[in-house]
Amino acid sequence: MRETLRLSAALGCTLAAALAITAAPALGAKSPLRSHGDLLKLNANQSSNWFGYNQGTLEKGNKLFNSISGDWTVPTATQHRKGQAESSSDWIGIGGGCVDSGCAVTDNTLIQTGTEQDVNANGKASYSAWWEVIPAPSISVSLPVHPGDRMHADISEVVPNSNVWTITLKNVTRNKTFTQTVPYSSTHLTAEWIEETPLLIGTDAGFAALPNLTNPAFDLAKTNGANAALTPAEKMLLTDSNGKVIGAPSNPDAQHDGFAACTWRSTC
Repeated sequence: MRETLRLSAALGCTLAAALAITAAPALGAKSPLRSHGDLLKLNANQSSNWFGYNQGTLEKGNKLFNSISGDWTVPTATQHRKGQAESSSDWIGIGGGCVDSGCAVTDNTLIQTGTEQDVNANGKASYSAWWEVIPAPSISVSLPVHPGDRMHADISEVVPNSNVWTITLKNVTRNKTFTQTVPYSSTHLTAEWIEETPLLIGTDAGFAALPNLTNPAFDLAKTNGANAALTPAEKMLLTDSNGKVIGAPSNPDAQHDGFAACTWRSTC
């Protein structure tokens, strides 16, 4: 069943039309809408909804981000707590993160694309692909997603600082690609490679519970066409309501363009 999403007028009629054409709930009409939204930070390197890597313009010497790319392996999702519905997403994005290394300033724009790995209350897993521009909910796309598949994602401005973006999400394993071009006003201030518990919108509002996930290795991270040069200081940890770390990225790999992400562990 296809569903048209109502968007904020601030995004403009052109973007609203583009979203309406492609809109479809990832998990069926009975599932809540999801937002893979802005960072909910707790301190400089902890969050209650994100973990992975975040780069900001002030940290990077006033660098603006006009493109981002990266690969990851779709993790296998299993139920962490019996009888509980749980959700997770892996994605890349521009905006929404920490502008400075201390995370004193965050950004309220975000354009992103990724995969979702969910488990319903009966323990059945489902997988999907999506893209999103804040403040609109995420939009699912017709792309096969299976655990173990390698995904490649790219978000690039058609012309630098034009605020017209091409979003590409490719299932490399199955040679299937989704592409969408949209206008979106971004600050260009942050770049991220993230695993997240998405925000559920509606009657089930609130951040989703985190399932068990196999480690979804991120790789080939780039910004503005060059190696992202990830550093350990850019790591973001996921914590629960008691402040316990339940999701952690590893240190960068030898090429400084990738990392592993571990759920229900304090280190990775």
